[in-house]
Amino acid sequence: MPRPRGKRHGGKRHGRKWAIAAGIALLACLYSVPAVFERFVLPAVLPYLPGTPVPPPGFEASGTPLGHAPGSTGSRAYSLQESPDPGQPFAAYDPCRPVHYVVRPDNAPPGAGQLVEQAVAKVSAATGLRFVYDGFTSEAPSDERESYQPDRYGKRWAPVLIAWSTPAESPDLAGDVDGLGGSGYAYTTGQPYVLVAGQVALDAPDFAEMLQWPDGPHHARAVIMHELAHVVGLDHVEDPTQLMNPEGTDVTEFAAGDLAGLAVLGGGQCVPEL
Repeated sequence: MPRPRGKRHGGKRHGRKWAIAAGIALLACLYSVPAVFERFVLPAVLPYLPGTPVPPPGFEASGTPLGHAPGSTGSRAYSLQESPDPGQPFAAYDPCRPVHYVVRPDNAPPGAGQLVEQAVAKVSAATGLRFVYDGFTSEAPSDERESYQPDRYGKRWAPVLIAWSTPAESPDLAGDVDGLGGSGYAYTTGQPYVLVAGQVALDAPDFAEMLQWPDGPHHARAVIMHELAHVVGLDHVEDPTQLMNPEGTDVTEFAAGDLAGLAVLGGGQCVPEL
């Protein structure tokens, strides 16, 4: 009796070995064909590997856009940021999922929360993107910000970071620069590039001074709107009547060109594969 049981157990072990060997052989075969591996295998397994730089796909993805941008103003006085893919006219946030954002409140001047809330609402209305406030964070702004931070934000793309900073912490804020804004890119084979994990750094000492001006809150809010427009993909223009002019004119609202560009950026593709 002991001998048959031993044979049966041994047979099961051999079966597992054959399955493992077959799996390794299949992966080796796929890996030997780079196009197949990169197109089909890697995107499927990458989100589940230890230390992966990307989250599992489809977090909060809807089948349809969550909002719709208003019709275009018809103005051409706007510029979209250069696409990382020459064959793709522009990169934008996925309109089929919310754009989460957090605020690093350190150094924030009085009234900062209301300014940020108003600026976000303006960008949301102009793009149709749905923004969701996730509260405060301790994350500092960084040129090397990670787009995926599961220990801090969970298994999703990192939210947009709006940080009240200083030139000492963010050297690019030195001089006449009141704010900085931009986003990272995410991509999977066969799909368009999508903007993710944006960040805005605001010069808190400059804002404290600005808020003392006549109409200071309007100018301060305009700076945040300008930087958030960079986050969603809008670039600078030379037209001094547009808010996206970089020279700090007296424009404090999105003008016709700004609105036309933001409407385009609200019409990006839905990419649940990311």
